Parts: sequence; structure tokens; C-alpha cells
Amino acid sequence: MSILAAVLLAATSGGFRGAYPVTEQVLGFVKTHVVGEDESLIEIARDYDLGYNAIVAANPSLDPFVPGTGAVVTVPTSWIVPAASAPGTVVINLSEMRLYYTAPSDPPGLSWVVTFPIGIGDEGTETPLGGFTVVAREANPVWYVPPSIRREDPELPPSVPPGPDNPLGTHALRLSARNVLIHGTNRPFAVGRKASHGCLRLYPEDIPWVYRLVHVDTPVRIVREPVKVGVREQRIYVEVHDDEEAKVDLPATAQRLLAKRRLLGRVDPDALAAALRARSGVPTDVTRRPGHPGSEPQPVPKDTAARAPG
Repeated sequence: MSILAAVLLAATSGGFRGAYPVTEQVLGFVKTHVVGEDESLIEIARDYDLGYNAIVAANPSLDPFVPGTGAVVTVPTSWIVPAASAPGTVVINLSEMRLYYTAPSDPPGLSWVVTFPIGIGDEGTETPLGGFTVVAREANPVWYVPPSIRREDPELPPSVPPGPDNPLGTHALRLSARNVLIHGTNRPFAVGRKASHGCLRLYPEDIPWVYRLVHVDTPVRIVREPVKVGVREQRIYVEVHDDEEAKVDLPATAQRLLAKRRLLGRVDPDALAAALRARSGVPTDVTRRPGHPGSEPQPVPKDTAARAPG
């Protein structure tokens, strides 16, 4: 089965929501969700295949743990394809804690991208930036505990066999970077957080798809893109993430990206400034509107079918 055929099969099968045809640079649509009894943003995020960081950034006025029954949650299931993306390449954008894989075009001109939330390295054990390759794949991996982690927790055994207590989950892909893996997890609440020793963690239900689609020798690019720019239906969108570790001037970065694509003259400066202040992680329409140069930014259109409670 070709990679594209596998993506198409995944996109039409139950339980998989992360595949999109690459027709434009803005994927998916923002949804809303009405909080049920005893629901938290953590549970809602996983239901929609989002990380903790994404749903919290999109809902700054809600308590992540007790948002309140009946509260309306913005579900940011829309993304701009990273500038680093390329067919046949895995891109990890640390700024948004998300993985993208663009399947090679087959036939030419038809391509799909799959995207999943991830957990990344914590302070002091950051996930490295750069270009790497997948050097090994393993189903039901054994976790050989690195000496540095055993020094932190001497009670850990030298290795952990496959099973529910294995931090690598059900599948793992080893990168050419030393001790960095893309893998599942037995701690799904850590997805969308800085909580690993440099590895990239996916939800248990997501890692089997990545394992199926990504093979040995696949290029992997780990980047920081706190600002992304995309066009859909001739409208200009920016997506801004609150990533202090990127250490970039967000307004200057946005201006540079827009100018590089010759879009700056079509942008409403006030709308762009508001999106940069909000840093919501949601693609926001910043297109200049005739007669309304100071209008406020509009989020990417919502999927009206998802507005019902539940």
C-alpha cells in the first residue's frame, strides 16, 4: 500500500481525525464545545486530538480543570501548515507542540498532511532543534532507562518491558539525534506540555498512525515557528503562539513572513497587532477589509456542525 493510500484509509476510518488534503495552507476549522458535567479542558482536548497547551491558549478565561458546566469552549482544530513542511518530511514545531507529516504526492499534485499534538522536552532537557532522520522503528518497545533518568529516580529498573507501565507506549521511532524518540505514552495528560527528557510524546491513539505512515530514513525537521502565515480562499491568516524560548520579535517576524510572500499590503495592521497580542494559537484572519482599516481580527471560520453540546 502506498503512503498516500494509507493516509486516505486513515482519513476515512473510525477514530482518526488528523488527515487533511493540502489544497491550501490553512487546515481544518475552529469548533465549539459546550462543557458537560465534570468535564475538564484536559479531557476535551484529548477528545478533539489537541494538546493541553492548545486548548488553554484558545480559552484564556476558562479554568482548565473546572471550566464550568455549560461553558462554551473554543476548540482550535485549525492550523497553518509550517513553512518547514515538505512532502515526505516530518516537521515538529516546538512552538505549538505539534507534529506534521506531509505524504509524498501520489499522483503528482495530490498531497495530504497529517497532524497530531505532542509533548516535548522540559527545561534543562529540551528537545533539540535541527534536521534528523528516522533510524529505527519498534512496536511494543522495551524502555532501556537512560543513566541520567535513573540518577533522578534510583528506584527505576534498568529496563521496562512492553505493557501499560512502559513510558514509550505501544510504538516508538528513534531519531538520529541521540536518545530522542517519537513515541506513545502511558501519561496522556503530558501531551501538549513540556514534560519529557527531550523525546516527543503522542497520545496512545495517535502513535500507531504515525508508526504506520513514517518509515526508516524519513527526514525529520524540529523547528520553532511561533508565527505562521497562510492563505485560504484569498484571505490571509496568521497563527501566533506564546513561545518565550523562541526568543524572536513576534511583530518583526510576522512582518518579515508577510513581506516575503508579498502579502503585507493586503493586511489590516490593527488586526495583525491584535492577533500578535492575543497569541491564541488560532489562525486569525488579518485581511484588510475595504472601508474598515481598523477592524478587529476574525478567527478562522467555525464548523457549524460542531456547535451543539457534547
